[in-house]
Amino acid sequence: MCRCLVFCPQKLRCLFSFSEISNYHKTAVFGSRYIQAHMILLIRDSIESVAGVPEWIGYSFSFLIGATIGSFLNVVIHRVPNEESIVFPNSACPKCGTAIQPYDNIPLLSWLLLRGKCRNCKAAISLRYPAVELLTALMFVILYWQFGFGAFLPIAFIFTASMIALVFIDAEHMILPNVITYPLLGFAVLLRIVFPSFFAGVYLSDINSWPFGQLSTMPLWLLSLLGALLGAIVGGGFLWLVGEAWKRLRGVEAMGLGDVKMMAAVGALLGWHLTLLSIFIGAFSGALIGVALIARQKDRDFQMQIPFGIFLGIGSVIALLFGDRLIGWYLSTFM
Repeated sequence: MCRCLVFCPQKLRCLFSFSEISNYHKTAVFGSRYIQAHMILLIRDSIESVAGVPEWIGYSFSFLIGATIGSFLNVVIHRVPNEESIVFPNSACPKCGTAIQPYDNIPLLSWLLLRGKCRNCKAAISLRYPAVELLTALMFVILYWQFGFGAFLPIAFIFTASMIALVFIDAEHMILPNVITYPLLGFAVLLRIVFPSFFAGVYLSDINSWPFGQLSTMPLWLLSLLGALLGAIVGGGFLWLVGEAWKRLRGVEAMGLGDVKMMAAVGALLGWHLTLLSIFIGAFSGALIGVALIARQKDRDFQMQIPFGIFLGIGSVIALLFGDRLIGWYLSTFM
């Protein structure tokens, strides 16, 4: 049983023989790249078929990796906004300053054993720490379920971990640090150049759609790079235009440049169509939350600021996981 394309709008899992690949899959690559791409599709399967171990091992491993990365993200979330090193010094209790020992730094488990308190001073440990670890662990399990034991899985891990860090930092400090968004943008552009050389573009759905569908004679890595540039322009440029228009009309800053940089990075990886979907989901969910918050106020403040990066991050992860199928469903239902 295969898991098809990473960004496949059709059913996640389908049974097929090499001679019965759907027309959609046949259009994922061009010319002589057809055989190479579908050999990859055929071998891209569960960890059970690749490594000969039970499938639950893959899910368990993803959970453990996620919890460990979540522990690191807590360091990023705490230190990056304060412009502190994420490497040195070792983690310490923010109340008494006592260094946290390795046995007290086990993701999820240590917080439970310590009952959410510092071993030394008994100060309460923020619930955010186990929440981030559990959220990251669960997200990694979902990513493994969606993408399988394939080459794109580590990329999905990195992207999702970056979104989680940005969401929590924006929620607490209302900033989206350059030290996260710039490397993510560079990583996305590099990925878009390198991946097609090995995987024939099957992981990047935007290069099969307009306007790149008419440029099939170009090398895939160049199409992929153009897709990254267009995605970055659409993601960052759209938000910048909205913010600039609102500023000129109302004289109020409506969009920070952090949001612009974040969505430029998202666009470079996901492509222009999934980036627009990310923005739509972010704007829609943000509007719902904003209306609910304003409705609860006695003196309603319609100028209340809400960190938009939270909703953009959520929208981006949803687009990564289900974006092409959501777009495919919408087009088949309403167009």
